[in-house]
Amino acid sequence: MTDIDLVIFDCDGVLVDSEIIAARVEADIITKAGYPISAEEISESYAGLTFRDILIRVETEARMPFQASLIDQSETRVDKELRRSVQAIEGVHEAVAGVAARKCICSNSSTARLDMMLTKVGLKPLFGDQIFSALETPSAKPKPAPDVFLYAADQMKANPSRTFVIEDSVHGIHGAKGAGMRVIGFTGGAHSYPGHADLLTEAGAETVIRRWSELKASLDALALWSENI
Repeated sequence: MTDIDLVIFDCDGVLVDSEIIAARVEADIITKAGYPISAEEISESYAGLTFRDILIRVETEARMPFQASLIDQSETRVDKELRRSVQAIEGVHEAVAGVAARKCICSNSSTARLDMMLTKVGLKPLFGDQIFSALETPSAKPKPAPDVFLYAADQMKANPSRTFVIEDSVHGIHGAKGAGMRVIGFTGGAHSYPGHADLLTEAGAETVIRRWSELKASLDALALWSENI
């Protein structure tokens, strides 16, 4: 892995199995607000987006307005459910610990939520202070904007072209590719769905893994490939 400057992990749906929890809450809130939608539809179409951006997109598609108060309602309910039941994705502790290159997290979740989840599942010590919330970068632009990835690379003095990102969403992959980084897709979360891997590949992932035990071999192979082109 000599050609890797930095490995960036998304958090929700990659390190912790939180996407399905958030999707259930968000689907319930939007449905009760007058637009029936399932957690599966949220996961398939909007995973990786903030709830604010999900509401904006649904408003456009449904041609109906939603109250801004739904955002605070969602944040409160999702945080409550995450504190109660979020778990690490199987095998992630060993996979992260086994990455020899420098590593960090880039997420659309707030710093407070990230700290809560990572502390709860025991992943916080593996990253220390190298945790970046898109909402708290200078631009405050969430994924699919590339800003959080570029900010992390700048802070860690890493070359984007030698940075690998692990992402579970099309929107996250678009952000990473926009930052000039290479992407490994991940489909090991409970929110994954048929065709998920194909969509991640189409979005720009060079390979897709379903289990964390596959990470090291994938990173080694892709780093070697970059050295030979």
